[in-house]
Amino acid sequence: MELMTIGAFARAARLSPKALRLYDGLGLLPPAHVDPASGYRLYRPEQLERARLVAWLRRLGMPLARIRTVCDLEPAAAAREVAAYWEQVAADTAARQGIAAFLVDHLSGRTTTVADTHTPLTVRLAARSHRGLVRASNQDTAYAGRRLAAVADGMGARGGGLASAAAVGALRPFEDGLPEGDLLGGLAEAVRRADAELRALAAADPGLEGLGTTLTAVLWSGSELALVHIGDTRAYLLRDGGLFLVTHDHTHVQSLVDEERLTPEEAASHPQRALLVRALTGTGDPRPDLSLHAARAGDRYLLCSDGLSTVVAEGELRRVLTGAPDADRAADELVDLAVRRGGPDNVACAVADVLEAAAA
Repeated sequence: MELMTIGAFARAARLSPKALRLYDGLGLLPPAHVDPASGYRLYRPEQLERARLVAWLRRLGMPLARIRTVCDLEPAAAAREVAAYWEQVAADTAARQGIAAFLVDHLSGRTTTVADTHTPLTVRLAARSHRGLVRASNQDTAYAGRRLAAVADGMGARGGGLASAAAVGALRPFEDGLPEGDLLGGLAEAVRRADAELRALAAADPGLEGLGTTLTAVLWSGSELALVHIGDTRAYLLRDGGLFLVTHDHTHVQSLVDEERLTPEEAASHPQRALLVRALTGTGDPRPDLSLHAARAGDRYLLCSDGLSTVVAEGELRRVLTGAPDADRAADELVDLAVRRGGPDNVACAVADVLEAAAA
């Protein structure tokens, strides 16, 4: 049977020649023949069925790696895989709808209602940490006091634990009194002090070179929570049954997702997913994210290291946070769940419950 040129094949498959060249490079849709002199690609007409399937699946938004899997399956199994993918898309869309509603509510100023303004609120905090089942030591630090909750994930063969403890320690003076005036400015200054302490530790002991840490913390001010974040430790908010990620990972892989060069599904299994682009490393330029969050009775915040967030899916986090009766129980159950999932890394988490003062 006569072979089709790449132009004719592209028109019949409703794919561009550029897309066909990409799919060839990925091994997803190689041509039947490549002219050795010109490099021109030629295709068999019977390849059109696979090409059209690829085109349809791309219109669904399916990642290329998963498309390759679907194309290599028998029709019945391929149909089940597409159904499973679409079920996940529907679930993700519902989650994004919840995030959109949360942001509309937050940005339009409705996160603190008139009733909330006149209702005295308080906060209850709990923190837990575990070495996990693989690591020889625990370099995570988790802290919960009267108004401060923090999680830090240390880095460095010898200095990781020192670094995470120093980062949290720089915030602990806020237990005795909030910074006057600019709350976020006070947190930023505390982070700079922590970074300077890491620099001093490394200078005093050459064996600590390369130490560093992430840091995510919330500070209760009586009506709102101030959040400071750097690295890939995370903060989630459980509100009205929805779980929202309120921090942004400072990782190389997340930057690729932001640039739409990777999908979130592809990022989850990327070999460089733990490579940080921002952290406390003693360089003098920590650049943390800082934000204020209006409090609402019933809110529950989770801070956690990647030893929890990469092992336990968000659906399970939401289930535990929704079902646990208090912050202590929630923290216990989350750490236990990460350990039961194999505990491949240190695990640290802190839970903050916003309550009506009378209920507390």
